[in-house]
Amino acid sequence: MTRRPVSTYRLQIRPSFGLDDAAALVPYLHDLGVDWVYLSPILQAAEGSEHGYDVVDPTRVDESRGGPDALARFAAAARGEGLGILVDIVPNHQGVADPRHNPWWADVLRRGRDSTLAAAFDIDGDHGDGRVRLPVLGSTLDEVIRAGELTVSPGLPAGVGDAGPAGSGTASDERGADAIGWAGATGFARYFDTVLPLADGTAPAAETSDAEEVAAVLARQHWELVHWRDEAHALNYRRFFTITTLAGVRVERPEVFEASHREVLRWFRDGLADGLRIDHPDGLADPGGYLDDLERAVRGVRDDDEAPYVVVEKILEHGETLPGWWATDGTTGYDAMAEVDRVLIDPRGEAGLTALDARLRADTGLPPSPGWADLTHETKRGVADGAQAAEVGRLVRCLPAPVRDALGADVARDALAELLACFPVYRSYLPDGREHLDRAAAEAASRRPDLAPAVAAIAPLLADPGLELSRRFMQTTGPVMAKGVEDAAFYRDTRLGTLTEVGGDPSVFSLDVDGFHAAAERRQSAWPHAMTALSTHDTKRSEDVRARLSVLAEVPERWATALDRLREVASTGHGPFDALVWQAIVGAWPAASARLRDYAIKAARESAERTSWAAPHAGFEERIDDLVAAAHGRAVSIVNDLVADIAPAGWSNALSAKLLQLAGPGVPDVYQGTELWDLSLVDPDNRRPVDFAARRRLLAELDEGLLPPVDDSGAAKLLLTSRALRLRRDRPELFTRYTPMTVAGPASGHAIAFDRGGALAVATRLPVGLAAAGGWRDTVLLRHSGPTVDVLTGRLFAGGELALAELLDLYPVALLAPVE
Repeated sequence: MTRRPVSTYRLQIRPSFGLDDAAALVPYLHDLGVDWVYLSPILQAAEGSEHGYDVVDPTRVDESRGGPDALARFAAAARGEGLGILVDIVPNHQGVADPRHNPWWADVLRRGRDSTLAAAFDIDGDHGDGRVRLPVLGSTLDEVIRAGELTVSPGLPAGVGDAGPAGSGTASDERGADAIGWAGATGFARYFDTVLPLADGTAPAAETSDAEEVAAVLARQHWELVHWRDEAHALNYRRFFTITTLAGVRVERPEVFEASHREVLRWFRDGLADGLRIDHPDGLADPGGYLDDLERAVRGVRDDDEAPYVVVEKILEHGETLPGWWATDGTTGYDAMAEVDRVLIDPRGEAGLTALDARLRADTGLPPSPGWADLTHETKRGVADGAQAAEVGRLVRCLPAPVRDALGADVARDALAELLACFPVYRSYLPDGREHLDRAAAEAASRRPDLAPAVAAIAPLLADPGLELSRRFMQTTGPVMAKGVEDAAFYRDTRLGTLTEVGGDPSVFSLDVDGFHAAAERRQSAWPHAMTALSTHDTKRSEDVRARLSVLAEVPERWATALDRLREVASTGHGPFDALVWQAIVGAWPAASARLRDYAIKAARESAERTSWAAPHAGFEERIDDLVAAAHGRAVSIVNDLVADIAPAGWSNALSAKLLQLAGPGVPDVYQGTELWDLSLVDPDNRRPVDFAARRRLLAELDEGLLPPVDDSGAAKLLLTSRALRLRRDRPELFTRYTPMTVAGPASGHAIAFDRGGALAVATRLPVGLAAAGGWRDTVLLRHSGPTVDVLTGRLFAGGELALAELLDLYPVALLAPVE
């Protein structure tokens, strides 16, 4: 096992697939060629959580996922096969949906500012008279009380013992572990499923829903209940994006860092983990400082004093680079994903797909496309004015009083929201990134000349990293970008689904081979241990769906004709949205109707054009239901014909993408199950259970000599994945550099070839065009002479010129290695 992984394999650990299940899978992962196992969050999460990002107690391993004993068993199994362990952690926030399960949050609600845990959460107590505002009510507080929907009771609620939830203590509280949260509490309030601790000394003598008595008890609490629709303005704690049940944690405070990382550090001390994936570092007050603290802490508990392997879930905009001073090995790989996708997209298809989009908009009565920059400005401004209004309000309150008074609160809010909408990247890390702020200020003043004086007054304050205003602005640009771009604009720009993927810029349609080589060379030089990814738990579409959809750029006329026929059968009345949903259907085909409907409803509500999460439009969603039903009914022959036409080229794209990732620079991550074809859509679809037994059986057949065809079984992808992973693990000396290789001949533009220091990868691009031009013909790969073996087929090749017609006659990819 190495201190830096050669490859990783992501497992989604959940109640139905716990750490013991992962331990049982370790022999298969070793046989597959995996170097490190990469676990989703395993700290105690909210009850029933499938993803684990809603951690409610960072001091213990999740019991529903197996608890600490199962983690030890998993680690022993991994060590037995020589595998390293990477774990996803969530330092930015905690799950607070149910205070019965989060002892820290319960203590703050019970004791308010007197809680020794009050500093753990990012709460603006002054905005709320020292109370935490909880947006949980379905109507106003007076209406809820009058309706008798709120009760207050003495004692403890069911499921909470006098000592609090098991394992709920933290040494950060000087009263001791048994005095945290619910321990010793004397009463609680209940509103349907919401249960909250009452402040000490405020419990009623008996349970009651009497309006006058309930109101009197609530007036004495350290928390205040408000209507959920008021959250945008009333909320006074930082959230993860717009999720009110995920409260921001202040890990920049040493005592909070120590308390929230004690269990994580135990993993390193006890040999249970080798590296960490850091979720959403941009939400932290000082990401670089946090990574420094983390490295020092791990070095302090590990015998060898070596820096841990750490990667960050950082989304880089096109052309942006990762801060070089961070104590990290790189990102989790969305930047690589965008490069692999785009080199397999035919640039000649852009005009046709753009024309189709324009026609669909016109047919629907929509104005012409505003362009990506204006579209994202619109969606980001909507987030700043709506879902992130509470955070913008906090920025207004952070302004120096003379500035705020001179501008007026409304103008200040308007200017700050405009600056957020114009900010070009997820965040800056002042003093680095000042140019992003300057660009945002210039654009804001240009778009809104009426705000130019306000922008001129505020921008210098935002540039001062010593001010709370500046720090909070940097924490807010990320949520505005994520919700405005990933979760809105990505569902409105529907030309080609491959383009609207996390980490991608849809205004960049494709990448030529030279551009791909340049990006790979930069990664090899600057971040050789950064992750590379094709599918993750956050991707909008899996790698194989995107690979299939990329074929549409080669056949835009065929797609336009098919879409017209499909819309004649079933349409929502919104042409671009029809294109989005029919692409999802074609890309994931033959997905079940329930999966397709869940995707389409989520896409429609996220785009917030004709329906939304806050205000669902029944009529529009009924038309979505009809469209999805038609896919397996009235339109099934059209769908089947189109998929039959493009699926083989999609398989070629998928194999090429996998080879470019697995053989390229960085640490390739294989998302669970994607060693076979995986036609998943956005979460939770991409977290479906994986049939590992079938994969075991098929891998055994491959190891017995089976050379499968490229067909819908996906066996060819498993062959490629296993052989590439094994070669990287067993012969790492072949992957020490990156050299673009020369392909010469009439079809040279259809090949991507590079030498990694002995291992030589060759992949096909634009397979439809290749076939139309007559195949490879006399195209050759120029290489050093000497015997090599294609590890996929076992065939030997010698000589300085390899005919691609021969090399790629069985598969659209080849991975050559020197004969041992």
